[in-house]
Amino acid sequence: MTVQKAIQFIEQELSKTLIEYYAWFEEKPELLNFKPEVGWSIEEILEHVTLTNHFLLILIRKGKIKAKDHAIKVNLNEAVSTYEYNLEELDQIDKHKSFLWIRPEHMEPMGDKTISEIKSIMKEQINECKEILSEIPNGEGILYKTTMTVNNLGKIDVYQYIYFLCQHANRHITQMQAVREEFSRNKVD
Repeated sequence: MTVQKAIQFIEQELSKTLIEYYAWFEEKPELLNFKPEVGWSIEEILEHVTLTNHFLLILIRKGKIKAKDHAIKVNLNEAVSTYEYNLEELDQIDKHKSFLWIRPEHMEPMGDKTISEIKSIMKEQINECKEILSEIPNGEGILYKTTMTVNNLGKIDVYQYIYFLCQHANRHITQMQAVREEFSRNKVD
């Protein structure tokens, strides 16, 4: 996969994820606030995703700046031509409960935002990711890597970090679907 195709793919995934999330924001408060036997309510999950995005975006922004700085110092065309692009190693991230991970406390929902605030934050975050992709369109993002401890991924580049953000959001769609199923079962009982 070329870097340009990878960027286009990531951008499409970001758009698809945001569209899927919009449907969740429109659910009835009764469902959004339903507390399952185990885990978070849908509203809490939505807040968690934006909190995680917040911290991932800090690293993505820094990575973008450093990648652009590196691009001035190296032959970017040569670096891009020899780069083996692999997004598949991140595909496991979107599968809920596919690996053990204890999230940091600062990524736990606090319940201090309304659902409309969370929706607005999510939209801003996804759009910022797209903007960052547009600022590094020629492969600059491959020039800087940051360690990702989740699922022992190791060092990943700026594009992979953005794709990780998207995959993390997708992971929680499965979790929200399970909460909706439990809600439906409880409503029938």
